[in-house]
Amino acid sequence: MASAETPAEIFKRALAHAARALAEQSELEVAFGSEGPKLADGILTLPHPPRDPAGPESAALRGQADRLALRLANHDAALNAQLRPADSRAAEVFDAVEQARIEAVGSQSLAGVRANLEAALLTRLEKTGALRVTEADRVPAAEAVALLVRERLTGRPSPDGAGTMLDLVRGELEGKAGAEIDALAEVAGDQSAFAGRLKAVLRALDLDPGDGAGDDASDDPGNEEPEAQNQDDADDQDEEDDAGGGEGQSMDGSTDDQTSGDERDARPDGSPAEPDGDASNEGPEVNEGALPNRQETGDDGRPVDAYRVFTTAYDETIDAADLCDPSELERLRALLDQQLTALSSVVARLANKLQRRLLAQQNRSWMFDLEEGVLDTARLTRVITDPTSPLSFKAESESPFRDTVVTLLLDNSGSMRGRPIMVAAVCADILARTLERCGVKVEILGFTTRAWKGGQSREAWITAGKPSNPGRLNDLRHIIYKSADAPWRRAKKNLGLMMREGLLKENIDGEALTWAHERLLGRPEARQILMVISDGSPVDDSTQSANAALYLDKHLRQVIEEIETRSPVELIAIGIGHDVTRWYRRAVTIVDVEQLGGVMIEKLAELFDSEPKAASKRRRRAA
Repeated sequence: MASAETPAEIFKRALAHAARALAEQSELEVAFGSEGPKLADGILTLPHPPRDPAGPESAALRGQADRLALRLANHDAALNAQLRPADSRAAEVFDAVEQARIEAVGSQSLAGVRANLEAALLTRLEKTGALRVTEADRVPAAEAVALLVRERLTGRPSPDGAGTMLDLVRGELEGKAGAEIDALAEVAGDQSAFAGRLKAVLRALDLDPGDGAGDDASDDPGNEEPEAQNQDDADDQDEEDDAGGGEGQSMDGSTDDQTSGDERDARPDGSPAEPDGDASNEGPEVNEGALPNRQETGDDGRPVDAYRVFTTAYDETIDAADLCDPSELERLRALLDQQLTALSSVVARLANKLQRRLLAQQNRSWMFDLEEGVLDTARLTRVITDPTSPLSFKAESESPFRDTVVTLLLDNSGSMRGRPIMVAAVCADILARTLERCGVKVEILGFTTRAWKGGQSREAWITAGKPSNPGRLNDLRHIIYKSADAPWRRAKKNLGLMMREGLLKENIDGEALTWAHERLLGRPEARQILMVISDGSPVDDSTQSANAALYLDKHLRQVIEEIETRSPVELIAIGIGHDVTRWYRRAVTIVDVEQLGGVMIEKLAELFDSEPKAASKRRRRAA
């Protein structure tokens, strides 16, 4: 007798049926895997459902399925390629608004689908950090404009959280493009006409619709000539829910590093996705896109050496657990535990010393004769003789280091493969446990790229005609192994992911450092420490071949200088066989990776013994 279906299997079947109905494709193939959600080769791939399909996570998963299915039913990828602006900033807003149109049209009379889409939206914005933005100039422009258009098309307010973010810039957007946005509602069902009016919105927002494929001076898309433009529109904001979508361009035009999602491995038009770790072996041509006599300014009018990003559409910030099947993660963690047994004796002994030093600082120090607090038993006689005495209580003074968070930012580049990354994972594991026991929160982050030699970002650049001085030309992958608020026992499996073949690729340190720094600034702890562990300079062949010499190195220096001189975050770096003292003021270089654990613990101990950076600055100003 066949066994009964599990709740997860029933949920998968229902989700597949719903997706086919929304997509209006009865033969649509729906699969489930760790690489989802994405749409490629006519296959809709979704993440595995949660253990409890009735839980709140299921609504977000249904929303991911719904938005991809609606895209199949209400979006013409070939037409989009003709109408999409060439300018990357304008294209980012264009893509986000087009997705808002798709969802608004497709869910017009489907209340359940609307609820699913809202859940997916909030999950994505939460994962990217957009919901935690409190300043108008940090609001991602693409998300804000898309939310405002969504309100116009559906007649419904933005969901809580998203609406709060939008309200920071609502007045500015309404003032610049309110009338143009209102006009979009009249043509929401016509993708071509909608794109034409959307270009008027972009102009009103001072975003150049440019000379992209199919663009001319007229706002009437019917007058536009199709051009030989095969612009990949996979950065449409549509497949980023699982890993977190891109915040993209902020309202002041700056680039936000927390972007995109794992599902952007695929193209919404159904063209083949680039498999993880299987990028083309053909690297960029030597000085590809560079001109013999480089101008002082680039195509965007900025200096050629000013750091820029060609597109953030294929970047991702993703939880480690979302990059790997649970069974595979278990296997990798077991592999790490085998190495942990051999290394832990030395590192654990050093960690225990750190713990004793920190706990020594927690020796109880009491303040007496207080009007409230804990009853002071030594003064019970006073209470008996004079019950009205107000000074019979005591309170424990705070330990100076308790309100502290430490971020470990680990280089996940290919040169760390083998023993270096294994030792880094072991040391991070032991250090996280040690500091957690001492009441210090720890966040463990990793940075690499999604592909070798550029990935989809480079493909988009080639499609755009290889403009000179394009800026960064690779797809970022920023990995959260352990968030600061997650206990070690829940996140310990994630660290095993570093042992996975194919994960480690190239490293763009400047943007990774910015990302980790901004996450720290959003924390409530008074003292914030950022420790970077790397074994080399920033390396990305695609970016370096198409830009000025030392392009990534110069950006890294700028980011470091900004943090060291203007930020309350205390920055320290450890170089493995690589002299990082050239970049960081507070740094140490080790020759043998086996030294890593001891050096990490020693440097943290020195920081805890020293005065916090913020307090030191206040003291110098007072002097």
